Amino acid sequence: MTFNQHENYPQTGDDYMCGIVGKFSLDGRQPVDPELIKRMTDVIAHRGPDGEGQHVTGPIGLGHRRLSIIDLNTGSQPMCNEDGTVWIVFNGEIYNYLLLRAELKAQGHTFKSASDTEVIVHLYEELGEQCVSRLQGMFSFAIWDEHKQKLLLARDRVGIKPLYYTNTGTELLFASEIKALFVDTSVARNISTRGVDRFLTYYYLPGNETLFENIYKLDPGHYLTVSNGQIKKCQYWDLHFGISPRWERFDEAVEALQELLQRSVKDHMISDVPVGVLLSGGVDSTGVLRYAVEQSDQPIHTFTVGFEGEAFPDERPFARLAAQHFGTIHQEITISAADFCNFLPKYIWHMEEPVCEPPAFALYLVSRLARESSVKVLLSGEGGDEAFGGYSKYRNLLALEGLKSAFGSARGSLSFGIEALANLGWKRIAKYSNLINLPLSQYYFSFTATPDTPFNRQKHTLYNKDFIKFLGSRASDEPTRLLFEQADDLPLLHQMLYVDTKSWLPDDLLVKADKMTMATSVELRVPLLDSRVLEFAASLPPHFKVRGLTTKRILKAALKDSVPSAILNRKKTGFPVPYDRWLKNEMKDFVFETLLNPNSNLRNYFCKESLIKMIEMNQRGEGYSQEIFSLLVLELLHQQFVEGRGVP
Repeated sequence: MTFNQHENYPQTGDDYMCGIVGKFSLDGRQPVDPELIKRMTDVIAHRGPDGEGQHVTGPIGLGHRRLSIIDLNTGSQPMCNEDGTVWIVFNGEIYNYLLLRAELKAQGHTFKSASDTEVIVHLYEELGEQCVSRLQGMFSFAIWDEHKQKLLLARDRVGIKPLYYTNTGTELLFASEIKALFVDTSVARNISTRGVDRFLTYYYLPGNETLFENIYKLDPGHYLTVSNGQIKKCQYWDLHFGISPRWERFDEAVEALQELLQRSVKDHMISDVPVGVLLSGGVDSTGVLRYAVEQSDQPIHTFTVGFEGEAFPDERPFARLAAQHFGTIHQEITISAADFCNFLPKYIWHMEEPVCEPPAFALYLVSRLARESSVKVLLSGEGGDEAFGGYSKYRNLLALEGLKSAFGSARGSLSFGIEALANLGWKRIAKYSNLINLPLSQYYFSFTATPDTPFNRQKHTLYNKDFIKFLGSRASDEPTRLLFEQADDLPLLHQMLYVDTKSWLPDDLLVKADKMTMATSVELRVPLLDSRVLEFAASLPPHFKVRGLTTKRILKAALKDSVPSAILNRKKTGFPVPYDRWLKNEMKDFVFETLLNPNSNLRNYFCKESLIKMIEMNQRGEGYSQEIFSLLVLELLHQQFVEGRGVP
């Protein structure tokens, strides 16, 4: 039986920032239920409220939800080739599709639409799974090859668009979001204890594992094939740093970067609906705005967020400065502790993965503001720090490693000096003392953590005996240790950038970026994470990015004549959500009731006395808000996805 359901639109092109699902019988015999595919797409309807489609035939079922961005009256998925033997569901945007289309037409392929989706279909006919190496853009897609009875899953180089999959033993299911997999009752909802430990080690889950056993992320820069009951995964891209950089003159590299930024932002501006820019008031988002304004003949919409109260940084004055400088239509939203608490169930439902990202709250609300203003596409400055060395941590750790090298065998004196400075009032420097006798690869757990962060320092008292026994001896920091092994011949800065680009970026920042914006049916585009920008940045010598106290050196140089100096020279803050104050005050009762409830799922992992102590220490202002928020995330994930409680 073959089942097809499509919108009745002529196919002349479309942009598909949406959601995809599918199921494949591994033995090729068991037919897929069309109603299951329909229910799977329904649960991610927020990703594509403008349309849906399914293709179900025998052992394969493909489903799609559509968010219309380009050629608004056209387009449907799943899409097929001329004879209906190759089918695709696609989530993303291919920037070089016009070039590829021209090549394919010259090779004799006939197109029935003007879409980038159909380009992938015909490119697959020419190159098979190697088609992914020709695609420039952000994407996740599935292709069904009827002749070969073969399924291909692929994800973009950096991991901008998500794709999850699970093997039940008899079927392989995949989806843009985990919750769609759980629609199939054969998919178990078991928490991975190793996932719990990894989350507490990093404050997110690096690598291809999720919090749920036997549910995996397809790694960025990888594709997966399924045929004859065999599942194979292959890497088609990695970020390679130039050991012998091709750029020797800084001014020439600055000029090349300016041209590249202009081209990347231009590619990301393609849309038939209004395009907006998320403004943090920082260098990255303002730089993106600078080039977006250049590419548009209409005023650009900009959005930012602020918070009630005066005891924390406010991004809005800098965002207003950028908006005024570039003449945008600017809007702001102010949010409160009550908003934050009410949002938590939605945060858990949409994030699905354990990620300690309170700023996701701000991203969700500002994206909703954009949607209410009829803006369906937002540009963000995400990724500039990982590409060009923007975090002060990079600068500080490079200085630490330089001091360790200079002191040599006299590192004890260095440790003494750091402790003395901490006792004189420089308390923030104390955290470096415990890193002096460790190499970078053993203490840099990506941007978020070290062996000295609170969870890692206190696991021996926080974990209960049964949990410790179950975890065994496998290293908690294994994901980043393996990444360091691949980068051990690089300069120290490039080692950190490689680790962050392969872990913190796709598994934390881009999870937040995709899930929070798609939750509001808004598409987020990230011009600074175009693979061409990343590859250019990787080709630069380290001192073009970080030199002395200056971070993001070359990006700031590229923008110095067009971005206000007050923004270029300001201290980096991002979206500073004041959740630490809220957890201690307005949300105090919620914290105690959720974490210390006798029926809390946390009792399976932690000693109650240690939990109480950590909460009380945070109430006294001893800085455990990140840990308290992480524990709330764990408990609420259990409640929603395992027990089915509190689903928004």
